[in-house]
Amino acid sequence: MSESGRSILIVGGGTAGWLSAAYLAKALALRDNAHLTITLLESPDIGTIGVGEGTFPTIRETLRFLDIDEGQFIREASATFKQGILFSDWLHAPSPAKRHRYFHPFEAPFYSEDTSLVPYWLLQDEQSRPSFAEAVTIQNKVAGAKRGPKRPDEPAFDGPLNYAYHVDAASLARLLRERALSLGVRHITGEVADVSLRPDGAIAEVRTTAGAGFTADLYVDCTGFRSELIGKALESPFRSVRDTLFTNRALTCRVGYEDPDTPIESYTLATAHAAGWTWDIGLAGARGIGCVYSSDHLDDDQALAVLRDYVGPQFNEGAVKTIGFDVGYREQQWVKNCVAIGLSAGFLEPLEATGLVLIEAAVGMVAELFPHHGPVDAPARRFSKLMSARFDSIVKFLKLHYCLSQRDEAFWRDNVAASTVPDELKDLLEQWRYRPPGRFDFILDVESFAFFNYQYILYGMGFRTDLSAGRSDFPKVAAAQKLFERIQAFGDKAARDLPSHRTLISQMSVAAA
Repeated sequence: MSESGRSILIVGGGTAGWLSAAYLAKALALRDNAHLTITLLESPDIGTIGVGEGTFPTIRETLRFLDIDEGQFIREASATFKQGILFSDWLHAPSPAKRHRYFHPFEAPFYSEDTSLVPYWLLQDEQSRPSFAEAVTIQNKVAGAKRGPKRPDEPAFDGPLNYAYHVDAASLARLLRERALSLGVRHITGEVADVSLRPDGAIAEVRTTAGAGFTADLYVDCTGFRSELIGKALESPFRSVRDTLFTNRALTCRVGYEDPDTPIESYTLATAHAAGWTWDIGLAGARGIGCVYSSDHLDDDQALAVLRDYVGPQFNEGAVKTIGFDVGYREQQWVKNCVAIGLSAGFLEPLEATGLVLIEAAVGMVAELFPHHGPVDAPARRFSKLMSARFDSIVKFLKLHYCLSQRDEAFWRDNVAASTVPDELKDLLEQWRYRPPGRFDFILDVESFAFFNYQYILYGMGFRTDLSAGRSDFPKVAAAQKLFERIQAFGDKAARDLPSHRTLISQMSVAAA
């Protein structure tokens, strides 16, 4: 290890590798520091998993930080806007007379300086009140009308509504690669053949099948599920959470639009089935669809039938890809001189699109904790503790979607069983019977989701918070009603005035050309 300079070797490309490379190059001012080198070693034979990937609103600040133009990003990553997730059939199995849906928007519930609308919504008549998302934000109506979250002439990465994107993962990786190279990252292709260790257990060298050897002060493992460095070489223990989250397989496909002007939804559609759920993501040129399921409750042939029924006449069995995944994470994600980012660190199923936000959190932390001199493993314990806590908090949030279901299939009954629900979530659910989720329920530095995200899921799934005994504590009924009416009026106006989602994408792509 040299005290006169630092070298970073990122092993693996894809979204995790190239985002890590670009972010670290920018954060560490690679171009201005001759003593610092960042090299990315990428296998030429391993492709990107997925047929469309959802992101989190944090991606806007990441792209802004990387000085990537929003219009260029939309055009080159085949991106569309995402305003949330529409959940269908999660509470009840569908029937001709009954189908349950609810929306989880990115926009926080509206509030004034002295009035929170949540308790006033909870105290309204359950039979006549609008859905929670419709009552407290205009985003429900905007997304429902297939409108975009902004106008094309508004500032980059800004708009009247909170938003993220749907992207083609391979196209995003190419865009990030271009940005990383422009920031001074060195790119080498080769397949890892061997990882040798020093006497102290740290990585000494990474060798390729072509015989080339690479050494670095810090190794970043972005090798995906193979986890070549942190898993195979350093044997960091993997903590499975399959006793809480049951899905472990997905069948994916891409379905083209019959008409090139077909409206594009600006949300992920998540439709529950007997043993999991199906995602449906609208990209500019096609829909990315995936059937997520538990192999303990559904076999591959049955899952294929679910996907076939969902897609309909356009289904092409020959184009279906199968993805298996272990649900969990490495307990130590920074071991000695190696840190894992992306799938090599862990994966918690596709629900709520947490894969990329975990990459963002990890690389942001590496950039801030990176030791410019001294022991390179000094931040390891802190990093691993914070990332493990973040994984745990996401497990809790994802389980919330399942454990409130009233479906009677085995998969859903097992998800409701108390033995599969984390103790902390059970404790919070008991508290939330008497008060809504609040900000002091969570430690912000290890959370990917805010308290209002929990509110959207809870009340979308019909959870009851009983405030009736304290009704007199909420006397501003008239003021709250005026706010509810204003939200409805603003929602109607926004659904009329904002451009259609497809029009917005087209105009921003053309402007960036």
